[in-house]
Amino acid sequence: MTAHEPTRTGSQKTAIREENERLILRAAEDVFANYGYEGATTSRIARQAGIPKANLHYYFATKKDLYRRVIDNIFNIWLEAADSFDACDDPVEAITRYVDKKMDISRLNPKGSKVWANEIIQRAPIIQDYLETTLKAWTDSRAQVIQKWIDEGRISAINPHYLLYMIWATTQHYADFGHQIQTLNGNKDLSDEQYAQAKKDVTNIILRGIGAVH
Repeated sequence: MTAHEPTRTGSQKTAIREENERLILRAAEDVFANYGYEGATTSRIARQAGIPKANLHYYFATKKDLYRRVIDNIFNIWLEAADSFDACDDPVEAITRYVDKKMDISRLNPKGSKVWANEIIQRAPIIQDYLETTLKAWTDSRAQVIQKWIDEGRISAINPHYLLYMIWATTQHYADFGHQIQTLNGNKDLSDEQYAQAKKDVTNIILRGIGAVH
């Protein structure tokens, strides 16, 4: 360090680390979405992030570590969207809020959703343990909430897991098949008005289908 080079405080180092991780994760999400796990390389990710490859490996020792972090990020975003099941006991409000947030995530985080979808299509070679533990525990806990609504006669007698699968398939379609939607929409992204209408229609179809509204 030269006499004129300022020392970095702990907060500055933390800020630099957080920014570098953000750049790496954003680039990794894009590369994994476009090339899959096997086709992606840390060299390509580092190049897209605009940092030396050695710097990438300082933060993430292996490609697998980085991949699992990308997967973890999108899953945690989805977990936050499902807080409505804990914060609200009314099925109409809870499902409405859940669908609304999941649709927004598909619009704002399409790459992360595609990474997850590609992994599952390949029979989850990297995150099977994640599915068998974290995802299963989360899904079972939400299914219990839905079953409670059924037992109380507040929605129709359906399989709670199938309802969750349907919500995931519908909301994530707007991310995973975004190009198809864009093509069918005259090669244009859905406008704010169109997206708002899509959220409203999807929510109404689900709520009416489970007998929550008439």
